[in-house]
Amino acid sequence: MSKGTINVSVENIFPLIKKFLYSDHEIFLREMISNATDATVKLKHLTSIGETKIEYGKPIIEVKIDKKKKQLHFIDQGIGMTQEEIEKYINEIAFSGAEEFIEKFKNENSDDADIIGRFGLGFYSAFMVADKVEIISKSYKDEPAVHWTCDGSPDYIIKKSQRTKIGTEIILHISKDSTEFLKESRIAELLTKYNKFMPIPIKFGTKEVNLPLPEDADKDAKPEKKTIDNIINNPNPAWTKQPSELKEEDYKSFYRELYPKQFEEPLFNIHLNVDYPFNLTGILYFPKITNDINLQIQKDKIQLYQNQVFVTDNVEGIVPEFLTLLRGVIDSPDIPLNISRSYLQADAAVKKISSYITRKVADKLKSLFKNNREDFEKKWNDIKIVIEYGMLSEEKFFKKAQAFALYPTVDDTYFTFEELRDKIKDVQTDKDDKLVILYASDKEEQHSYIEAAKEKGYEVLFLDSPIVSHLIQKLESENENITFVRVDGDHIDNLIKKDDEQISKLNDNEKDSLKEMLTEIIPKEMFSIQLEALDSKANPFIITKPEFMRRMKEMQKSGGGMFGMGSMPDMYNLVVNTNHELIGEILITKTKKKKERLVNQALDLARLSQNILKGEELTNFIKRSFEMIK
Repeated sequence: MSKGTINVSVENIFPLIKKFLYSDHEIFLREMISNATDATVKLKHLTSIGETKIEYGKPIIEVKIDKKKKQLHFIDQGIGMTQEEIEKYINEIAFSGAEEFIEKFKNENSDDADIIGRFGLGFYSAFMVADKVEIISKSYKDEPAVHWTCDGSPDYIIKKSQRTKIGTEIILHISKDSTEFLKESRIAELLTKYNKFMPIPIKFGTKEVNLPLPEDADKDAKPEKKTIDNIINNPNPAWTKQPSELKEEDYKSFYRELYPKQFEEPLFNIHLNVDYPFNLTGILYFPKITNDINLQIQKDKIQLYQNQVFVTDNVEGIVPEFLTLLRGVIDSPDIPLNISRSYLQADAAVKKISSYITRKVADKLKSLFKNNREDFEKKWNDIKIVIEYGMLSEEKFFKKAQAFALYPTVDDTYFTFEELRDKIKDVQTDKDDKLVILYASDKEEQHSYIEAAKEKGYEVLFLDSPIVSHLIQKLESENENITFVRVDGDHIDNLIKKDDEQISKLNDNEKDSLKEMLTEIIPKEMFSIQLEALDSKANPFIITKPEFMRRMKEMQKSGGGMFGMGSMPDMYNLVVNTNHELIGEILITKTKKKKERLVNQALDLARLSQNILKGEELTNFIKRSFEMIK
């Protein structure tokens, strides 16, 4: 037996671990299993190259709880360690620069995972939950087994052990403030969270299963039970296989394994598989995303793994932001097990991974569009937010999306942008040679405006996603002489102005008189009155919302736009058709009461068409309407 002191640059390593890593102390379990897996995989490699004659067999990693002794055991059948190796890898902690670190972070809350990764403290994370840690290990080499013990101070004891089986057992003596890790439910939860797809089977207790009945068994016969190992992980998940090995049902089955509480099937998947200039595998799924979904809640569904070890479900920085709305798995050995935000922001490999994922997703979408456009159009409403979000946030994706991004009309016809431009350029180009793209956001509320546009032979797009205002702003900036206007933004003749303008039936004096009279009756804080010479068949009063103001308000609500616009009260344009016979009647009516009644009735009808007539004003309108038809 021998004693010694752990070779570290500072003596307060254990208080440091407990202080800085306490908030994330469950991470110790991931580190223990990862070390056991590494040891097992190394033994497999040595046997495969003939370095040792030991039979690899079918090793497992076992996790056991001893509640009486308050111990947690991690047992592997891996490569093991000699006394010399324990001296090298356990007693000499890679802790260079620790003094500088302590000085920098002693008064700050640091990134827990960053600390572990920076100083190689994976094994020592055990002291976050244990007062004492033991290692009993037998190397594959022909050397005696060794027993190492440390009580959480820099001092340790190392002696020979009677262990005969190759492998390592780590025993954690759980401290009083960490007894939650002696509960089967807690350990099962963490094993599922961090190690669900580890490449080596992990045993945690046993379970009973029913044996199959023989073919000639009586119909009332009960199956015999058998006790088997409870293996909590799937060592061969779908993303570790080649796409050619998997069928559509395999992808769906894996999705259900990832998200057992998710009842809806994914729309389609993208299998990632690259080995240069970095290693990356994974499967991304497109779920259905509706317009009313909370985009923030939808995020953090993609799981990041490193060699099948769970790292995080916060993949911001690795996956482009717009794709964080997807679900699935990404696995890369090039990403540290203990990742930090600062690492993500600075690392060149991560940026390459992000760029690759963007390109791969764009290529898949283009392929789906080209190979089965009809099916792609059916799925458009369920995937459009992801694509539109990507077009806004990633310039490279925006350019690639021109080949498959769709623009549906109110009649459920789908166009790419180029197809739309070719379709409408002859009809919807105004007198200033500007192409005007009309759109609606609500087919019901804007029905009369849509019909007026269709009567002119115009196409009206149906754009109803929550980020549509941002998207059309982007499209306008990228395409010269193109403007988007919502169909209720003005009278249709004003939206696309042609050379053949209508001549007003009223002279200038009559217009001035009309404007003065309307200003006295109509609330100016809500309506801006504009007199227009329109077709005599057009409504006498038409309420529109200025495109710029409405768009800016919408953009600010969803993030963006001009500061302060979102809190401004709604303002509307009241377009008065000077060629309508009712306007002429209002102008010549002698009694003030009748004038007011006609104006208010016409105004309320216009407000009703815009769904802005409510409360007391709606009640008054109904009363007035009944009185007028008596």
